[in-house]
Amino acid sequence: IFIVVIIDVSLDEALGIGIQQGYQPTQPIAFSHKLHAGEHQINCTYCHTSVYKGKSANIPSANICMNCHSQIKTESPQIQKIYKAIEQNKPIEWVRVHNLPDLAYFNHSQHTVAGGLKCQQCHGPIEEMEVVYQYSPLTMGWCINCHREYPLKTKDNGYYTKLQQLHDTQNAGAAFTVSSNGGTECSKCHY
Repeated sequence: IFIVVIIDVSLDEALGIGIQQGYQPTQPIAFSHKLHAGEHQINCTYCHTSVYKGKSANIPSANICMNCHSQIKTESPQIQKIYKAIEQNKPIEWVRVHNLPDLAYFNHSQHTVAGGLKCQQCHGPIEEMEVVYQYSPLTMGWCINCHREYPLKTKDNGYYTKLQQLHDTQNAGAAFTVSSNGGTECSKCHY
């Protein structure tokens, strides 16, 4: 029985390699998304400026923080850490929470602009998180399930509108999903 338990635990650990769901690192400066995105209703894109423009959503620079904190809570010990980083001309070394393997390609703008996804669909109720944690597993299976089920946003996009018409003609009403447009092909996400 001991050997069976060891094998079972080892197998469970091996299958979980790289899965960081629930990961919640300590950051160099305490930052509450619950306060900023929740109570103050600051849009995610105010700090994460590239979410609609590029591959990465970007981790905000100290300058973004100072847009407000040059006037608000300037004496706070946490805000003083931002001032110190600026004075020393050093970036704040935030710890990445949502980390994909190097072999996977992910483009935020493709998902937020073309796909119309909201931040919470992958990142969870970020506006309720005092300390951010990885909400979704971000595994290949998790991504593929979404690609199989999620309908393509074709409205006001001439390219997709024509594909939608062709798909409907050939597939008699079946859903036009990311998968039906090649979204589960390996090369879409892997180099």
